[in-house]
Amino acid sequence: MKKGTQRSKTSFSIALLFVLLAVVVAFLAYNLQTVFQKTADDQDSLQLASEIRAASYRLMGLSREATAGQEESFAELQAVVDGIQVDWKALNESVKLEMPVDRLAELDVIWSRLKSSAETLIADKETVIFLNQVAAQLNETLPQLQQEHTQVVEILLENNAPADQVAVAQAQSWRAERIGRNIDKMLAGGDDSEASADQFNRDANLFGRVLAGMRSGDVALGISRITNRNAKTSLDSITSRFEFVNSSIKEIFEATPALFAARQANEAILNDSPIFQEKISQLADAIALLPQQRELTNQTALIAGGVAIGLLALIGLLVYAGTRRSLRETAETNERSQQAILRLLDEIGDLGDGDLTAHATVSEDFTGAIADSINYAIDQLRILVKQIQEASSNVFAAANETRTTAEQLTESAQHQAQEIAGASAAINEMAITIDQVSSNAAESAVVADRSVSIAKTGAEVVQNTIGGMDTIREQIQDTSKRIKRLGESSQEIGDIVSLINDIADQTNILALNAAIQASMAGDAGRGFAVVADEVQRLAERSAGATKQIASLVKTIQTDTNEAVSSMEQTTSEVVKGAARAQDAGVALEEIETVSANLAELIQDISTTASHQATTAGHISGTMNVIQDITSQTLAGTSNTARNVGELAELAVELRNSVSGFRLPDGLITPVSESSAGSTVKDLAEPESLTSELAEVERADTAANEQTLEDDELLNLDDEGSGKVAASTVSDELLDFDDHLIDMEDEDMEEKTSVSASMDSLADELMSEEGSWDSSVEASDFEKQTDQEFAGVIDFESDTAEEGDNFTIDVDELDLSEIEAELGLTDEDLGEDVDEKEKTDSLV
Repeated sequence: MKKGTQRSKTSFSIALLFVLLAVVVAFLAYNLQTVFQKTADDQDSLQLASEIRAASYRLMGLSREATAGQEESFAELQAVVDGIQVDWKALNESVKLEMPVDRLAELDVIWSRLKSSAETLIADKETVIFLNQVAAQLNETLPQLQQEHTQVVEILLENNAPADQVAVAQAQSWRAERIGRNIDKMLAGGDDSEASADQFNRDANLFGRVLAGMRSGDVALGISRITNRNAKTSLDSITSRFEFVNSSIKEIFEATPALFAARQANEAILNDSPIFQEKISQLADAIALLPQQRELTNQTALIAGGVAIGLLALIGLLVYAGTRRSLRETAETNERSQQAILRLLDEIGDLGDGDLTAHATVSEDFTGAIADSINYAIDQLRILVKQIQEASSNVFAAANETRTTAEQLTESAQHQAQEIAGASAAINEMAITIDQVSSNAAESAVVADRSVSIAKTGAEVVQNTIGGMDTIREQIQDTSKRIKRLGESSQEIGDIVSLINDIADQTNILALNAAIQASMAGDAGRGFAVVADEVQRLAERSAGATKQIASLVKTIQTDTNEAVSSMEQTTSEVVKGAARAQDAGVALEEIETVSANLAELIQDISTTASHQATTAGHISGTMNVIQDITSQTLAGTSNTARNVGELAELAVELRNSVSGFRLPDGLITPVSESSAGSTVKDLAEPESLTSELAEVERADTAANEQTLEDDELLNLDDEGSGKVAASTVSDELLDFDDHLIDMEDEDMEEKTSVSASMDSLADELMSEEGSWDSSVEASDFEKQTDQEFAGVIDFESDTAEEGDNFTIDVDELDLSEIEAELGLTDEDLGEDVDEKEKTDSLV
């Protein structure tokens, strides 16, 4: 009974032991399952951390591409953001119970910033794509606008357009180039992107206003309308091309803030991504150390020990042995994993210091795939560093070659600038001389026209004088006839006086007879005697008056005869004066003809001189333009040398940036730092280049002040345009020299013709000097004409001086030959003038 009970108790104890064993086994199984699950979760967490870190690198690249306007990058960027969000959420859920809250919160804040920046960039997708597309189209349109504006400048120069129109057209070409540069700066971002946006808006609006002013004129801007048909055709084409730019100005300017926001989001991504990657790496390291931190508590160990001691039976022993074996295997597995991780970290520890000779061992452990990936990345880094070294060496060599080319261009530009400065100064002096010649010729033409007018007026006065003399002659003849009739009338009066005298004598006789008869009658005849006395006295008075009348009539007849004789003599003198006036009129007509011919010749000389002045002005303007081009070419060469120096410095910096990486011996390419430094120093801008540039700028300023040209021509990219323009001006100078030689021949022929005309005029004037009362005026006119002829000689001398360096020494002139050629005498020039005063009067 006791055995049964004991057996029952034993069975119960065994059963209880089995139950306890089952409980212990279940408990241990649960712990083992938890350990294995945590280990698997740790592996998943490490994988997620690795994927998040790799995706963050991808996020940086896609951010750059999206900012550059690649449309497909936005979709990939959204997918990467979503993938990181999912992985981060899973990783956070996996490790949040075993990781410090502050570490996960910090990572979450950084990821939130990255996600917000990426979402901002994605939200501005349309703006970024639109601006990049517009920039691409503008980069195609703006060079065409520059080219067509250059054609407009060439057309205006060929058609001798005003300098202000040429300057405005040239400035438009530079303004179009600046618009393109500002758009590139806006898209590239940077500190000056906002200033570039404002400058783009101003330049684009000003470009449109100036273009409209060139087509229609703009008083506010001081732009005159271009009338050349070919230039207007080019302007119409420019206007049609600029319509796209003009229509996009407002949209571009309004989209600029969104672009800046996208740029800031990209910069935020580039700045936060390395921090995020570092924090993820730290989190991965902490996850890798979690297995070491998971140990059974003491209470669990005591319970397991008590159960192990209570289960000293075979089953308990077997279960305990099996459990110990499983735990040992798990510990060994964890140990191997940790050793593999530590070995991998030791092998790639020098990689962070730039040692690319490191190589990770690929084993059968779970770190084998990681080691293989790391080895592949190291191999790619070796190739990349090698390519960077080779590229820096090539850039360095190219910088040396470019330096040599820049020095040659600098020397050529200096020589060209000196030659053009000399030619420009000579042409400016020639233009001033030709302008003076043109002015003198114009004044001579005015004087010659005045001479023609005076000769014409003199001829009219002579004709009027001849008419007046004919009228006087006719009046004198009529007066002579009247005086003759008066003489005849006075003769009749004499006859009548004789008759009256006879009547007085007879009356006196009758009075005497009456007195005799009265005396004979006595007192009766006394009254009759008184009457007889009165009649006698009357008769005596009549006889006295008759004698006086006879005397007066005789005097009148004498004066009448003398007046008639004087009138006849006056009539003869008037006829002779009319003949002389007629001769003077003929001479003045010949003078008028010669003066008209002389005026035409002087006018031709003035016109030719004016054409020469215009041509010289155009050449002077062209030389000024070439001067500006040469100055800009010299400045461009200086900038090239400076840029090449900077390029060499960048090549050295690039080489230095990868010098920290240590490559295997077969891939190392040595570089000489001393040679690099000397080359960079050689590429610096020489002082001679700066001095030559300053000298050319001073010559350019002086030429502009002489020709009154206000030119702000700026920046030509084509370094060969100066040589082409110099060749063109050389051809123009040769043509102008030939033109001067032809004009010199024409001036010699005109001089011969004028000399012959002056000789003929002098002979005619000298032949009339003795018989014409106006000889003094003729002599003065002859002097004036000689002075005009001297102006012709001066013009020919100035022209020859510009063409063949011909000079006239006044002191060496033979005055006697000049006087003989012009028909002048000392009386015309003055008896008391000395040799120098004669020279001043003639030349």
